[in-house]
Amino acid sequence: MWGRQMIQTSRGTFECFVAGEGEPLCVTHLYSEFNERGTYFADPFTSRFRVYLVNLREAGQSVKATENEQLSMKESVRDLEAIREALGYNRWVFAGHSTGGMLGLVYAHSFPESLTKMVVGGAAASNAYMRHEGSMYARNSPLNKRLKELFIIIKSDEASPEEKREANRAWTDLSLYRPAQRAEYFKRPSSGKVVPRRLDYYSFKELPHFNLTEELNCIHVPTFVFCGQHDTQCPVEFSEAIHKGLPHSE
Repeated sequence: MWGRQMIQTSRGTFECFVAGEGEPLCVTHLYSEFNERGTYFADPFTSRFRVYLVNLREAGQSVKATENEQLSMKESVRDLEAIREALGYNRWVFAGHSTGGMLGLVYAHSFPESLTKMVVGGAAASNAYMRHEGSMYARNSPLNKRLKELFIIIKSDEASPEEKREANRAWTDLSLYRPAQRAEYFKRPSSGKVVPRRLDYYSFKELPHFNLTEELNCIHVPTFVFCGQHDTQCPVEFSEAIHKGLPHSE
């Protein structure tokens, strides 16, 4: 289990879950909420790092957003900077997947001096993945109709907690190359439920203009880029493009 820590910063109080020993490493996702169960992505890092699994603004018990713009990627990385400073670290590692990886790119572009290295998985440097037929988010994807139905449930004020859990489960199943093996993949407890207000801001305010493609060559933070060959959210071509665009990646 992860230990809970409330971190007082110049930008408010943030809830983090901490585990492991070693070099400090920050993990978060743009619109997920974590708890003491950790998360499948963050858990392996605890064998070599002291991992801080961060609930961003509006997630868990972290400070609320008084303005919608505080949910943006640029404001979120400023919050992460405030957390790093409050913890007393000069630099740390950042690791994120999906929109967490996109947030990492914004972090490295905005505050390169604060990062020793970075891990970016299943991400994209622009909103082009939304138009790729291999992505469930594209209108011409065979998965898109079902995805929209699930989003209605996830964001509904009338849906029960159980209905929302089942919708999140079905959303995950759309991402699995072998859905029949779900029980094997997810046999350990984990966390990471969707924060609707953060998802809405990303989807309707930030994503339509998101494009860091031209800035990638300015990011010199050593980065490990990974992606699944059958990723149905951000297809592997977009991770290959990130790797090609970053000067110091593998």
